[in-house]
Formats: sequence, structure tokens, C-alpha cells
Amino acid sequence: MKELLAVLGPTATGKSALALAIAERVGGEIVNCDSTAVYRGFDIGTDKVPVEARRGIPHHLIDIVAPIADYNAADFARDATRAIREIHARGRLPILVGGTGFYYRALTRGLFPGPGKDEVIRARLDRLAGRHGPERLHRLLRRVDPDSSARIQPRDRKRLVRALEVYFQSGKPLTAHFADTVSPLGPDVAVTALALRMPPEPLGERLQRRVDQQFEAGLLDEIRANLVAGVPATARPFGGLVYRQALAHLDGARDEAATRDLIARENRRYARRQLIWFRKEPRLMWFDGPGECAEVQARVFGWLAERGLLHA
Repeated sequence: MKELLAVLGPTATGKSALALAIAERVGGEIVNCDSTAVYRGFDIGTDKVPVEARRGIPHHLIDIVAPIADYNAADFARDATRAIREIHARGRLPILVGGTGFYYRALTRGLFPGPGKDEVIRARLDRLAGRHGPERLHRLLRRVDPDSSARIQPRDRKRLVRALEVYFQSGKPLTAHFADTVSPLGPDVAVTALALRMPPEPLGERLQRRVDQQFEAGLLDEIRANLVAGVPATARPFGGLVYRQALAHLDGARDEAATRDLIARENRRYARRQLIWFRKEPRLMWFDGPGECAEVQARVFGWLAERGLLHA
């Protein structure tokens, strides 16, 4: 059996720091599992680890598509499977790192093909979103498919429409279809997964500090540069957390202080949704504390040694 180690958990819990520490100890390579970090030019708001801070450890599936690309979970599962196989061929350990739970599930459990497009249903949902905003679709999805509503952003109109389309066509929630899927990794890859978590108050403080650091690092200039380069405001990465609110600020929706507070609040909500999602993942080992903490790393190293993934 070949091994795949996953480092998961809510945003701002220190997953990247922990993954780098593990990769140094085991001779690993990191595979991104964040849905926005795949896009080129969106660096500050996604907290990509700078190249100079990667300690020479290869990172995969970062900056692989243009901002206007329509990249989805099926694309990720395909690309991640290829990257993992190549890492195995080099005799190294692939370490999957990120907080996009749906991408993780697509890789480790597979995706179902799903019913085809239904233009009548889509048209009705689009009209509903046009009259009342995509948030109305999100509320509807929360009633019929709470798991999908937990992972899809309230303004991600395209994914909301697809999840509702699947439900109205099949009578089953989108996530319920995963019972009959198969991982593209194949039966010869054993997945060992851990996740980080923190109490709400210290995590909230970390999130607020991170937002302030993002603005100070030039988040608004990064957004302006993308717009000048021709990236439309409707591009998918602009719909993600941080970028969506910061873009609205540049459009005059609110001042910078209010925008920073809003981003921090939205990130706290997102962290709660991530926690709910990952709690439903089977065979996930939880560790309490930030990933850069020496004590947390020592506990993780001990656990990995017990599983034969790390020589003490």
C-alpha cells in the first residue's frame, strides 16, 4: 500500500506550518487542497505560503490555472491523483493540505456523474436568484441539503444552482450520491488524515490578525492589479472569502475598517462550517491547537510514528 497523509481543518489553524514541519521530517511533498489557491494572481487573500518560505519543499496544485478558468472538484480530483502518483513514483510521501472539504471528499471518495443539465430547472432557479439574490437559493439549499449548504458560499450562484438542480432531479441531496462513488486514487493508496481545531475565541483572534496582515501586505493592490490585467469581477476567485468583501469595498460598499471586520466575521462563520463538514469525515484524527505550536507538532509526530509514517 502507498500512503497519503492529509492535514485538514478550519481556516487559520496553522495547517501549512504543520505540513511543512512534517514534510521536512519524512521527506514529503505538499499537495494543495484549497479551492482558491489553484488560481494564479490570488496570493494574499488565500494565504499561499511564499516560495521563499517553503524550505525547498515542492508544492503542487498552486497557481495552476488562470483566474478566468472554471476549475471544479472533478478537475482537482484528477490533478491531485496525478500529482500524488508522481510523488509516490519519486519515493516520497504526498501530504495533502487544505480546508476545502468537498475537494478532499472528491479525491478520497470520488464524485458521482450526476444528472445532466435541466434547462427548465436552471431557468427557474436563475430567475429566483435574479429577483431575490443568490442568498435565497442558499436558504433553499439549507432546507433540502444542509451538507451542501455548509460548503457552498451563499453568493456562489453557479454551485448553488447545480446542487439544487441535482436535488430536484433526483430527489436526493448532492452529498447523498457519494455513497456509490469510488476514489480516483484507487485501492492501493491508504489515506491517513488528521485535522486541527481551536476554540472559537483564540481562532477568532487569529482570523482578525490575519485579515489585518492581508490588508497591510497589499490585498487591495493585488485586487486592483488583477482588474487592470483584465480579470473580470465575476471571475470565480473574486467570489471567495476575503476577495468578495474587499472588492465590494473598492466599489464603495463600505469603508476599510468595516470591511476588515466583515471579513473577520465571515471567516469565523466559514471556520464553523468547515468544522461541521470535517466532523463528518470518517477516520479523522483531531489535534487541538495551532499547527505551528511545538507541543502540537510533537503530538502529531508521535501519532505518525505509531502509524509507521515517521521514524522516531
